[in-house]
Amino acid sequence: MRKCMLAALRLNGFPCKRPENVTADEFFSAALAFPGNTCNSVGSAVTAANVEKLPGLNTLGVSMSRVDYAPWGVNPPHTHPRATEIIYVLEGSLDVGFVTTAGKLFARAVCKGELFVFPRGLVHYQKNNGGAPAAAISAFNSQLPGTQSLALALFAASPPVPTDVLARALQVDGGVVEAIKSKFPPK
Repeated sequence: MRKCMLAALRLNGFPCKRPENVTADEFFSAALAFPGNTCNSVGSAVTAANVEKLPGLNTLGVSMSRVDYAPWGVNPPHTHPRATEIIYVLEGSLDVGFVTTAGKLFARAVCKGELFVFPRGLVHYQKNNGGAPAAAISAFNSQLPGTQSLALALFAASPPVPTDVLARALQVDGGVVEAIKSKFPPK
C-alpha cells in the first residue's frame, strides 16, 4: 500500500492520508458493474474508475473504464494524453481504429473476448458494429489518463476556436463550421 504519511500532503494533486486513516473502501468500486446510459446523441456511455473516483489508485499508475454502446453507437474520436489504452470487449463486436502521427489508420473489428491497444496520445474511436448493445472494459497505464474529444475541442471550446481558423484547417466554408458549432453548446 503506497499512501503518503501526512494528512495535509497532496501527491499528484490528490490528498494523501496517514496510513492509520486508510480504509479498504478507498481501494474498492462497483462502478463498472453496471451499464451506462447510452440514450444520447452518440449512443455510448463511458464510466471511469480513475483516481478521482477511487482514491486508492493514487500513485499506482493504473485506471479502468467501462464503455457501453447502443446498437451502432460510437465512442467518438478522442485522445488520452497521459495513457495508452487497452480495450477488452465484454459483449458484442466493435469496429475500432487509431490514426498515427503519420496519418495512417490502423483499424479492425474486435469481437467478444478480444483486445485492441490504442497508443498514448493518438486519436482513436470505437463503434458498435451490430444491432445489439455492446460493452467493453478499458485499462490505462495512468491513474488519470485524461480524455479529449476532438469534436468538443474544436467546436465547443470556450472561448470558441475562431471560425476562420477551423474553416481554413478543414477546407470548408465558415457557414459549415458555424453549423457544426451549433450542435455543440460551449462548455
